[in-house]
Amino acid sequence: MTTIYNFSAGPAVLPKEVLQQAAAEMLDWHGSGMSVMEMSHRGPEFMSIIAAAQSDLRELLAVPDNYKILFLQGGGLGENAIVPMNLMGRKPQPATADFVHTGSWTGKSIKEAKKYGNVNIAASGEASGYTTVPPRDSWKLTPGAAYVHLCTNETIDGVEYQFAPDVAAETGGAPIVADMSSHILSRVIDVSKYGVIFGGAQKNIGPAGLTIVIVREDLLGHALPICPSAFDWKIVADNDSMYNTPPTYAIYIAGLVFQWLKQQGGVAAMEQKNIAKSSLLYDYLDSTDFYENRVEKGSRSRMNVPFYLKDENLNAAFLAEAKANGLLQLKGHKSVGGMRASIYNAMPIEGVQALVSYMQEFARKHT
Repeated sequence: MTTIYNFSAGPAVLPKEVLQQAAAEMLDWHGSGMSVMEMSHRGPEFMSIIAAAQSDLRELLAVPDNYKILFLQGGGLGENAIVPMNLMGRKPQPATADFVHTGSWTGKSIKEAKKYGNVNIAASGEASGYTTVPPRDSWKLTPGAAYVHLCTNETIDGVEYQFAPDVAAETGGAPIVADMSSHILSRVIDVSKYGVIFGGAQKNIGPAGLTIVIVREDLLGHALPICPSAFDWKIVADNDSMYNTPPTYAIYIAGLVFQWLKQQGGVAAMEQKNIAKSSLLYDYLDSTDFYENRVEKGSRSRMNVPFYLKDENLNAAFLAEAKANGLLQLKGHKSVGGMRASIYNAMPIEGVQALVSYMQEFARKHT
């Protein structure tokens, strides 16, 4: 049977070991007689699951003690509204938030934030077709901004920050909010450089339905009056993510992924694997005229690799033959076309090797 490799951008591939453990525990978690799906979220069984997940995530990312880890619903798109509702209230109204526009997801964030305050586009990659992160010295930031929003890895456009910017001097200490949905836990980060980190789980952590928010404690308690209680970070933090019934099964799977990551050697070890995987694919793309990647080399994502066939009349054949070879979900996002290989933590290097081998053979056949 052909080995299947799933390159979906999300919901995405999960570690095989995690799926096997979840299957083994499906009907009876640790002798409790219950599936995790059936447990009370306030029962001792699930309370131990969420406590372990939070502790392991704090360890993996070295989250400082003055940050809260919240488990929410709504996804990354929902958090684009929840962020301004929680942070615009830090400043006199109407407050202003700065955005560095690097692609599709930042665009969605900008559109949402405009409902709750003023938006300043501090820098934009539009002129390049969103193929690069605007240089830090080009950013026009707002003194007294409520926050500065970045999407540090653009899932659709394949652009990733390779640096953690400092904006304090120009903004008067505005916190950086980072949407890390599609590359959190794939590389070492210094959490203390950010006021808020958030991400939908369905790319690098677990199944859809869970959103993780890491927020510095001094940023709690500033929600606008219109913010629903279930999305007020202070209320959620004060209730240990239990104010609203949490997405219990998604948290359980995320916890298994965190344990798996620790078994792999942690985030630093995973980063080295991701460098090797992405380098393998980019090196091939750079060596051929049959395919192209349009992202500037210094801004290329290790997680999401968009590429295009020079002859786009071959797109349908490429996808059909890829599927026949066990290489799934390679079609690019509808807004940009082409192809996209998402090579998250759970994608083994053998999957990337199989993809490159197939691409080489397809190019040979059609040249």
